Amino acid sequence: MSPLERSTADLALQSGIVSARRRSLHWLSSLKAPGLPLGVSRISAAQDPLRWPGMLLPGTYNAVILRDLLGDLTGWTEEQRQSLANWLESHRRADGIFRIPGMSDDAVYKKPLLRDTWEYIDFHVSNYSQGAVQALCPERPAVLAFARPFLDPTHLKAWLSERDLRDPWQEGNNIVNLGSFLLGLSEQGDKASAQQALELLFAWHDRLQEPSTGFWGVGQAHDETALLHAMAGSMHNYHLWYVTGRRLNYQERAIDYALSRPATIHSACIDVDLVDLLIHGHACLNYRRTEIEAWLRQLLVALLALQAEDGGFPDEPAQASQGVRKQDGWVGGYAEPQGLSNTFSTWFRWIAIAMTARCLWPHWQAFEGNWRFRRMIGIGYAMAPSSCGSSE
Repeated sequence: MSPLERSTADLALQSGIVSARRRSLHWLSSLKAPGLPLGVSRISAAQDPLRWPGMLLPGTYNAVILRDLLGDLTGWTEEQRQSLANWLESHRRADGIFRIPGMSDDAVYKKPLLRDTWEYIDFHVSNYSQGAVQALCPERPAVLAFARPFLDPTHLKAWLSERDLRDPWQEGNNIVNLGSFLLGLSEQGDKASAQQALELLFAWHDRLQEPSTGFWGVGQAHDETALLHAMAGSMHNYHLWYVTGRRLNYQERAIDYALSRPATIHSACIDVDLVDLLIHGHACLNYRRTEIEAWLRQLLVALLALQAEDGGFPDEPAQASQGVRKQDGWVGGYAEPQGLSNTFSTWFRWIAIAMTARCLWPHWQAFEGNWRFRRMIGIGYAMAPSSCGSSE
């Protein structure tokens, strides 16, 4: 492709992003829950908020962080921000854990032990609920009493010994969420203890990282699915390196794997994980950058084409949309058909679009204020390229 053709193609992609953003924001407005503060959102048009009121929490924290990413919150009044933050915090216990109303012991599962299942769900829901509060009211302090036991080295070492790398995707979520809470405790005055805990996390990772891939997980060399799940989980773990500016070992091997994958639509999680891997690799290393940019352009075309007529995005493409989609861990709870636009998938798709746009066109102003990535680590976080610890 000639420079002129590339420039023309880029302008068309940028125009497509601006149009897609406008349509997604219009779709978000259609999900407003009646009788509740502005911004309280259903997870999708299929959700009945009277039958499943608990799903308003994930529907809302996804929507809020998406609105922040797309610059929509800049037009909100302080009263509107405070009101929605208050609503979010109404789901928070005294120890800081956010819970989805209606979830019960007999309807959740992530691990054989119930306490481990709840820990996974609580970590996940709390990290993203707090991220939404932070997007609305950055000055509001998080309540992190539930995370303080992890400042004790003995407690943290015992917890790490129980991580099951036969399921690295699940454990990657556990670890990045805990890392987010430890960083929050550091900001609240427990800097020395939090730093010690982070050093233990890094030491654990250094012992178990697979040099041939750069990932964590059992069976990577023998099973393609195990390797894919190791990649997906490791993208969560990598955020610990990005946020602290440390050099990430074997990052080139991770890039090699991502580029070996087709730049086509899969699930919202897999697609954003691959993009996350490549845009940070592009920022941190002078390695296969031209190939990374070509891969990202190809996926960006597919992502924009995936947008539904209503302005949202589905988790999976139509031809793969079989079965149901559930809230993570709530196996006996809310379910809706795959293939519908929902705030979770739409937010994840927009993270991939925004990360790609910033990588390809770092000086392009897509809208006033441009992209606003999450400040807390976890999906949606993107470090400033100048902060990379492994820059050459």
